[in-house]
Amino acid sequence: MLTTRIITAVLLIAALLPALFLASNFTWATMMLAVSVLALYEWAKLINLSQTISMVYALVCAVLGVVLLSLMSVLGFHWLINQALIAFVISTAFWLLVVPLLLKKWVIVESKARLMLVGLLMIAPLWLAFIFAKGADPWLLLTLLATIWIADSAAYFAGKNFGEHKLAPNISPGKTWEGVLGALLAVTALGLVLTMSGLVTKMAVFPLLWIVAGLGVVGDLFESLIKRQFGKKDSGTLLPGHGGILDRIDGLLPSLPVAVLMIYLFHYF
Repeated sequence: MLTTRIITAVLLIAALLPALFLASNFTWATMMLAVSVLALYEWAKLINLSQTISMVYALVCAVLGVVLLSLMSVLGFHWLINQALIAFVISTAFWLLVVPLLLKKWVIVESKARLMLVGLLMIAPLWLAFIFAKGADPWLLLTLLATIWIADSAAYFAGKNFGEHKLAPNISPGKTWEGVLGALLAVTALGLVLTMSGLVTKMAVFPLLWIVAGLGVVGDLFESLIKRQFGKKDSGTLLPGHGGILDRIDGLLPSLPVAVLMIYLFHYF
C-alpha cells in the first residue's frame, strides 16, 4: 500500500513540475479546470447523487469555468485575479467560521442542494488559487504545495509512530494531536530553511506556514466527516494508494486559497 502510494505521488509530481514551470497561465488554468471538474464529479458521487445528476453537476461547473477562462482571455489575467480575491474571502470565511462549527458539533448537512453548493464553494476557490499563485510565481505555488504535502506526511508518520491522543475520534479515529504537532514541527523546520537560506526574509512566513498546516488538518477532517456521513472510505479510485482526487487535495481545499489571500494582503498592506 505504501509503495503504491509513493509511486503514485512520484508520477503526480513528475506531471506537475513541467506543467507548473513550462505551461502558460491559460494552459495551466485549463489543466487545473479539468482536475477541478473531476473533483466536483467525485464530490457529487461522494454525497450519493445519481450518475445523471453527477454528470450534469460537473458539466455545468465545467461550462462556468470555460466562461471564466474565455473572459480571462479577453479581459486579461488581472481581471480574473480581481474576481478570485472575492472567492478567497468567501472561502476563508467558510473554512474559518463555518467548518469548525460543523466539526465541533458534528453537524450532518442533509440537503443535497446545499452539499452541491458546498462542493462548488470548496473547489472553485482552489482552482482560482492555483491560477493566482502560478501567475504570481511558480516557485510560490510549489512552496505552498510542498508545505501542505510535508505537513500531511509529517502528520501521518508522527501519528502512526507516536499517536496516543485522538484528535476527533468520532470523525477520523486515526488522526491524533501528536500528528498535528508533527505537522507543525515539520513546517517550522521548512520555515527555518527558507529564512536561513535567504529565500524568504519576512518572519511572517512562520504564522503563514502554521496556518496552512492547521487548515490542512481542517480540510482533511471535513472530508472525513462527509465520508463518514455517507459511509464512504475514499472519494474515488482514480489515484492508486490515495483514493480519489479529493482524497489527495482535501488539505489544499482550505489552505491554498487562504494562504494566497494572506500573501496578497502581506504584499499590499
